[in-house]
Amino acid sequence: MEINNQIEKAKKGDQTAFTFLLNYYWNEVYGFMLKRTENETNAEDITIETFSKAFDKITTYNPEFQFNTWLISIAKNVHIDLLRKNKASLFVEITEKEDQKAHNIADTTPSAEDELITEQNLSQLLRYIKELKPHYQEVIQLRYFQEMSYQEIANSINEPLSNVKVKLLRAKKLLAEIIRDKR
Repeated sequence: MEINNQIEKAKKGDQTAFTFLLNYYWNEVYGFMLKRTENETNAEDITIETFSKAFDKITTYNPEFQFNTWLISIAKNVHIDLLRKNKASLFVEITEKEDQKAHNIADTTPSAEDELITEQNLSQLLRYIKELKPHYQEVIQLRYFQEMSYQEIANSINEPLSNVKVKLLRAKKLLAEIIRDKR
């Protein structure tokens, strides 16, 4: 089955497989979290964190279970952690920096989305970027216009490196879809 092949490739660090899995399961995980949180921003943040954790721990995935079930269970845990953190922050100001190991889910070879993005006329591209949600606009702007590294972006927006990589994957996909739709 195609999914199992992609999972095996992802376990070996294949960037294309990560992107495939992100695109294939995004709507399912996001839709599930949207029903639970009833908040688009929280659902999106939880989904990004879910894929970040899943990519970080993909070698621990047990193929006896459905991959989407594994992703949903990660999403539930991320949501519970978020609720706990929000509850705790009502009483105590938590200034915890995540000491997450940087993992390499990013490949420097230009993807089809990258090529679509770079071939566009700049002013047109800027109009398309403005159609993205602000946090996606920000990572695209930092990466492609300020030419920051993934680590510099992570430091700049105070998020774990893995989240930045997932946000960039998602932002590039959404931007490529906007460009295709406008052609």
